[in-house]
Amino acid sequence: MTSDETNNKMKAPREEEPVPQKAKFEVWGEEMIEKVVKLSGNSGRVYLPPDWVGRHVKIIRID
Repeated sequence: MTSDETNNKMKAPREEEPVPQKAKFEVWGEEMIEKVVKLSGNSGRVYLPPDWVGRHVKIIRID
């Protein structure tokens, strides 16, 4: 097996990935902040205000 064949098996083409359906959420809360997730190592990170530490939050991906 060539390295190209190995890379193709490890990474599926985008057209084969299932397309998630949109869902409607109704959320009641105290305040809202819109942010863009930034790369952090092998993960993503969103910085929130320090007074939110210890609070419960809900994250909803919108795109």
